[in-house]
Amino acid sequence: MSQGKMKAWIFYQPEVMKYEEVDMPSVKDDEILIRVKACGICGSDGAYYWGASPLETPTGKGPLILGHEFAGEVVEVGAIPRERKLFQVGDRVTVNPVQYCNACEVCYRGFVNLCENKKVLGVSTDGGFAEYVVSHYTHVYRLPAQVSFSAGAFIEPLANAVYGVKKLEVGLGNTVVIFGPGPIGLSIVSLVKRSGAGKVVLVGTRDYRLEIGRAMGADLLINPREKDSPYFVGDIKQKIADLTGGRMADRVIVVTGSKEAMQMALSLSGRRAVIVYFGLPGANDVVEVPTLESILWDKTIRFSWLAPFTWVEAIESIASGLIEVDKLVTHSLPLANLMEALHIAKEKKGNPLKVMVTM
Repeated sequence: MSQGKMKAWIFYQPEVMKYEEVDMPSVKDDEILIRVKACGICGSDGAYYWGASPLETPTGKGPLILGHEFAGEVVEVGAIPRERKLFQVGDRVTVNPVQYCNACEVCYRGFVNLCENKKVLGVSTDGGFAEYVVSHYTHVYRLPAQVSFSAGAFIEPLANAVYGVKKLEVGLGNTVVIFGPGPIGLSIVSLVKRSGAGKVVLVGTRDYRLEIGRAMGADLLINPREKDSPYFVGDIKQKIADLTGGRMADRVIVVTGSKEAMQMALSLSGRRAVIVYFGLPGANDVVEVPTLESILWDKTIRFSWLAPFTWVEAIESIASGLIEVDKLVTHSLPLANLMEALHIAKEKKGNPLKVMVTM
């Protein structure tokens, strides 16, 4: 039974989060205690902190330890995984924070990302902005020796990216347009390029991110906003038409909540195109589908949510060198400096991509 104290950031309400000494979590028979080594900052962490989104606690409020992208070292193993010799003290691991029940009708159908009874570490129960965290053992994954803790903390967003790319069904030689050069969008650049895409077009409004996209495999960079950008394109649809000889894009994935980008994806896509909506729009945002054209061109529109059954593939993608996520980690700060890290991520200080806190 674990005992003792640890340092953790406790979120109480928007813009009220305190670095405190609290009790270490105790370990149930079906749980594992992990010493956190790295925890990434997701846009949702900022949304919770600044009050743009409620938590998934019963009240929608704290107190709660945020942080759902983390990796660390096993320090205690509950009775069930210990008896089954599944984990041992010292194992290097990462954790799927979306912990589904595996017993409801939704889970029985295999739709585990939609489980109605799930708990989410860092969102509905305590997460990784702490020295220690507990997880149900069935959502813990060992890290290969060549995968750093920082890369291990990136596996959660990468697993989401893998699911989105699977939905995209990239074919050999396809022209693929990706909206949103954030850490996940840039991961998708590498994944689709290495899935056989012919031309990868990356669209975004920050040149430093577009340029990292080129290093990740993008063939064409487009900045539709900044007229002084070397990548400025005023008419994206015409640019894609010129690139494809009028065929338009075979695949489009929107890794941003921009309603404009979601609408544009429909106009950029061609015959039998697949469009995947990945980013989260506003609650009241609506996209208008040109219905007749979409039917006559036999288009497929899909949506991607979370990362069901893609964790092993995400881990192997990093371990094999298929994707170099360390290129995307631009800032690492100690746990005590979490507030500074949140501001860096929000205010884009120093051209950040993925901001990590490390222990």
